[in-house]
Amino acid sequence: MALDTAKKQEIIQKFARGEKDTGSSEVQIALLTQRISYLTDHLKSNKKDHSSRLGLLKLVGQRKHLLKYLKRTQYERYIKLITELGIKDR
Repeated sequence: MALDTAKKQEIIQKFARGEKDTGSSEVQIALLTQRISYLTDHLKSNKKDHSSRLGLLKLVGQRKHLLKYLKRTQYERYIKLITELGIKDR
């Protein structure tokens, strides 16, 4: 299930760099984190949903690559983002 529009706009406003920013690394990571948490909760109650499990692994991989890029290019923003989202620094 996709995020509803209001929740998505709230996340975008919170993590956007500027007024019309919707695609920066911070916004993408925050949206992926929200979808990952939803799928994690879904899989706790639906243990045999293997297609959703594969989708979850794909999302985790995308987020991992974006975090790696952000850490390499803008370390201060990376630290701020992972503390706000509660992601562990690996």
